[in-house]
Amino acid sequence: MSTCTRRQFLQWTSTAVALAGAAPALLHAQAAGSARFKRGIMWGTVGLKGSVLEKMKAIREAGFDGVEMSSHMDQEEVLRARDATGLEITSVCGAHHWKLTLSDPDPKVREEGLEALKQTLRDARRYGAGSILLVPGKVTKDTTYEQCWARSIAEIRKAIPLAEELGVLISIENVWNDFITREDEALRYLEEINSPWVKWHFDAGNIIRYGDPIRWIRTLGARISRVHIKEYSLDRAMRLGSPWEGFNVALLEGANNWKGIMAALREVGYKDYLITEQGGGNSPEGLRDLRERLDKIIAL
Repeated sequence: MSTCTRRQFLQWTSTAVALAGAAPALLHAQAAGSARFKRGIMWGTVGLKGSVLEKMKAIREAGFDGVEMSSHMDQEEVLRARDATGLEITSVCGAHHWKLTLSDPDPKVREEGLEALKQTLRDARRYGAGSILLVPGKVTKDTTYEQCWARSIAEIRKAIPLAEELGVLISIENVWNDFITREDEALRYLEEINSPWVKWHFDAGNIIRYGDPIRWIRTLGARISRVHIKEYSLDRAMRLGSPWEGFNVALLEGANNWKGIMAALREVGYKDYLITEQGGGNSPEGLRDLRERLDKIIAL
């Protein structure tokens, strides 16, 4: 064996040994990067027939770690199903915030909306969830953007003492309510409320129509408390002439730059639940498919 060949052989051997020794650590680091995100599903998207317990069993068997419940359910039934399946309840979505808006021109409606918000906080506390999802209001022919802003902030502030007492975050979601469609406005909204008990429930699909999810994530940063994983297809929406059609697409088959979104979430230090709000959960097979697609997104 020539000197040169022997040197190469020794270099290759040393490199192989070093890589073999490092492999377990590398694999552990990669697993830890993925494992820190837990997999959740929004209760309202689970279309299976059956009791709360039967649905939760199906969610667990599909491989999810937790579920985002709706408010104003039978607390005892939810708790029995939670305990029987071992599922975590990651957050609670308000059941009445679209109808009883905090921005309504009628003070009576706003009062009822505030009470619904407070009940959602109480539900979350009972279930051990650390956050609730709130749609703060909506712009309509009777409510301007400025009125929606001022009225909703005033009502949210009334609920902050209870949120603090219960230890539950109020998390605002970006939705199609003609309100807060830019990341700088979202940040300004939270800064005006100015409370550590009010954060953001970021929906990665809802924002595709208006802006870039990655910019939103980087702007809101640590103010993001929960994340909805939802797909949106701009191509389908344009082709069929309806923005709502953009949601009728499976995860990983739309316009979402999931690799960039996941990188941005890791960049800002997000470590909590990724919650699917996506069609397809009408059967055990559909639930499993959603979880498998979510796993692929987490692995990016």
